[in-house]
Amino acid sequence: MFKKILIANRGEIAVRIIRSCREMGIKSAAIYSDADITSLHTRFADESYHIGSSQASESYLNKEKIIQLAKEIGADAIHPGYGFFSENADFIRSIEKNKITFIGPSSTSVALMGSKTEARKIMAKSGVPIVPGTTSPLTSLKDGLNSAEELGYPILSKASAGGGGKGMRKISSRDEFESAFDATKREALKAFANDEIYLEKFIENPRHIEVQVFGDKQGNYVHLFERECSIQRRHQKIIEEAPSSFVDEKTRQKITSAAIDAAKACNYYNAGTVEFLMDSRKNFYFLEMNTRLQVEHPVTELITGLDLVKEQISVAAGNPLSIKQSELSIDGHAIECRIYAEDPLNNFLPSTGQIIRYLQPSGPGIRVDSGFDAGSHITFNYDPLIAKLISWSDTRESSINRMIGALSEYVISGFTTNISFLKSVIDHQSFRKGDININFLEKYFLKGFNESDNEQGLKEKELAAAILSSLLKFKSTAANVKIDSKDSTNSWQEQMYE
Repeated sequence: MFKKILIANRGEIAVRIIRSCREMGIKSAAIYSDADITSLHTRFADESYHIGSSQASESYLNKEKIIQLAKEIGADAIHPGYGFFSENADFIRSIEKNKITFIGPSSTSVALMGSKTEARKIMAKSGVPIVPGTTSPLTSLKDGLNSAEELGYPILSKASAGGGGKGMRKISSRDEFESAFDATKREALKAFANDEIYLEKFIENPRHIEVQVFGDKQGNYVHLFERECSIQRRHQKIIEEAPSSFVDEKTRQKITSAAIDAAKACNYYNAGTVEFLMDSRKNFYFLEMNTRLQVEHPVTELITGLDLVKEQISVAAGNPLSIKQSELSIDGHAIECRIYAEDPLNNFLPSTGQIIRYLQPSGPGIRVDSGFDAGSHITFNYDPLIAKLISWSDTRESSINRMIGALSEYVISGFTTNISFLKSVIDHQSFRKGDININFLEKYFLKGFNESDNEQGLKEKELAAAILSSLLKFKSTAANVKIDSKDSTNSWQEQMYE
């Protein structure tokens, strides 16, 4: 087993990994930037090392510094968390060359799944259902137009190296194609330094269902059932639950079997998540594979009783999986809400500042994974995720009620958060009934403003008014938050946590 693990991340996921290291008797080494000198993960780890300035490119995204530090301090493994370098094949290859263990999949698997078009080819060849579309990047506008005609509108143009909702546009007709084609390529190049794009058939009002898989280096695989991740804003998840109330046992067997096939197709080991879109008839289609630990992994931990981080570390050390599929079952229902420093009444603009007062909820079935406490600073340099609030109970209804109570108890003062907004969403009658899809927020909370309108830059006050009207309708206390239309052209470096 490893003696020391360097954690190449920050915030709540760094704290989460440190906890598992402690339980396993492994020393933890944290890295921190100028902005995180007093952060919780810096204080919580056995050892902490300054890695660079507040800019992520000079600290948490400085590959050479991180690997050199690991060698200097005698770390025999690196855990990437999520975001940053967690799905960077070049980073993994560099670690492997330096005889340090990467806690995650091989660089080969990451590279294969990192290209959306290559991943689609592999899945199609392995019999995993994929959304109808192109399996190679478009070579020209003409190529794209011809493919679009074959697929039939509406379609989606998507970045081959994409993720987090970046580099994706709905195209409803031939007249829209050229401008959307050019815009998608520009956005893909800006976000991923790769302007390759492909096309997919647009699926109306799908659910986002994903399956947690785990493999070891001996070739064993298990699935840990599914998660429902349909509540999203700007194509990024904000509420997740396990299991899905929509997935029956027959569908569960089909989709989990497909997920295992997907993992086997790329010789995958360690924790991974296979994401699918599911239509109203319970047909499902491969979307992508996330080759890392997911933000929402706690809901899976709570319904299975398995510590996924411990399992990651054990598998990386060369051990076989600690459990067999026959030993796994679903126990109860778990829901996770992502607590963000952002203003739901102002187009979800990020908030910054110092946490003046911080009171976490507690009680039976309540878990909080936080990376901050009173006195911590939330800056514009990183993703605005503060914490994850998770509820568990024996039924979905009871878990929802526990979540509403916990959100009511959660106090974070010093800047605006999305806590009241989350409470309003969770308590919505359609959410309670399980009548949800990826357009849930647009339908009930941003009614009258569609995706293309938002992309073209609606005036923030108009969008804020729409959200405010909806929140008032559903009795949210968030209606009292002052709406301040700010310049959104800041240097916030959004780390894409899908």
